[in-house]
Amino acid sequence: MKNFKTEIKWAIIFSIVTLLWMFLEKNVGLHGKHISQHAIYTNLIAIPYIIIFYLAIREKKQEYYQGIMSWQQGLISGGIMSVLIALLAPLVQYVVSTIITPDYFNNVIAYVVDQERMTEKAARNYFNLKSYMIQSAFGALAMGIVTAAIVSLFLKTKKK
Repeated sequence: MKNFKTEIKWAIIFSIVTLLWMFLEKNVGLHGKHISQHAIYTNLIAIPYIIIFYLAIREKKQEYYQGIMSWQQGLISGGIMSVLIALLAPLVQYVVSTIITPDYFNNVIAYVVDQERMTEKAARNYFNLKSYMIQSAFGALAMGIVTAAIVSLFLKTKKK
């Protein structure tokens, strides 16, 4: 566990940032009256996510690898962090969907059906807690590994 304290710390920070972001989205109306804009603005969360991965891998390089880190070591650290985030994702999604924004699913279903983008049945099958828990876990894992790979390219120790 001691070897992974950096990844654990940053996975928890990542999860807290996600909760704060969802609280912000709800409070600016992206889960209600401005739901039509949600798909655009929710993607801005990628900026803090990339910063978190950068800070986490940089910390791993400095604290654990004493400033000398290969791309593979950065990728492994980011991969471990991605797995931890994916494990926390269903819990985070549960908190978001039941405490922060319990009306989100009903609002988004009504919106996509009204816009004729989906049938009500299809919308209910897609926009629900179970579906979002699965999507958040697999999405965190996939995007986390990709982000870790890219960030590690920038943070690897350059050969002299």
